Amino acid sequence: MFTGLIEHVGTVSAIEHDSGGCTLTIADSAPILSDCHVGDSIAINGACLTVTEFDKEQNGGWFKVWLANETLDRTDLGERKVGEQVNVERAMGAHVRFGGHFVQAHVDTTATLISRTPDGDSLRLLFQLPEPTTERPSLLPYLIPKGYVAIDGTSLTITSVDDAKRTFGIMLIKHTQEKITLSKKPVGSRVNIEVDMIGKLVEKSVHAALSGGGAELMRPMIERIVEDVLAKKKLI
Repeated sequence: MFTGLIEHVGTVSAIEHDSGGCTLTIADSAPILSDCHVGDSIAINGACLTVTEFDKEQNGGWFKVWLANETLDRTDLGERKVGEQVNVERAMGAHVRFGGHFVQAHVDTTATLISRTPDGDSLRLLFQLPEPTTERPSLLPYLIPKGYVAIDGTSLTITSVDDAKRTFGIMLIKHTQEKITLSKKPVGSRVNIEVDMIGKLVEKSVHAALSGGGAELMRPMIERIVEDVLAKKKLI
């Protein structure tokens, strides 16, 4: 589990491809390797990955993670190049304050940055989700103004949603702009998106209740509500 509060920005120093995926080496990462162990979970641009090797001192401290083809297909990590920076967050410790929101670092899809608009010291960014498919239905039902979304692993508050255009917006304050990679990405860039898991759980629970006979159990309550509304209208 993660919080979406980025701890560090590392640098991709090597990319090694194989038939099953690829290995990324993230350098300049000494600040987050003090308690590192092989097998630890670590989020890179919002994707939960496993540390396979690390060195706390060489090249400013580095670690390696392996990405399966499924991860490359669902995220933008396959587009990263040597020299680029990435957001890094270690798995949440039980002893720390919980900021941000519940982030699994299981990327749902990618979105495209379609506009950047300065707003004083802040920066407004607008993203467009891809056309929904049978395999990957729309995520718009989980996006609401003032709700949460994780973009490249960063916990952010949604400022606007347009279902018809498949777009949503966020705003980065000056402090956040300086601590993550998102503020530096140009229009046209793809980013990793993870919607709030609470919305998914609620939706599944409601579907399960209705499909399991819950609709019939709710019928008397709905009928009473309708009768009350009609009665009030007659009085008016």
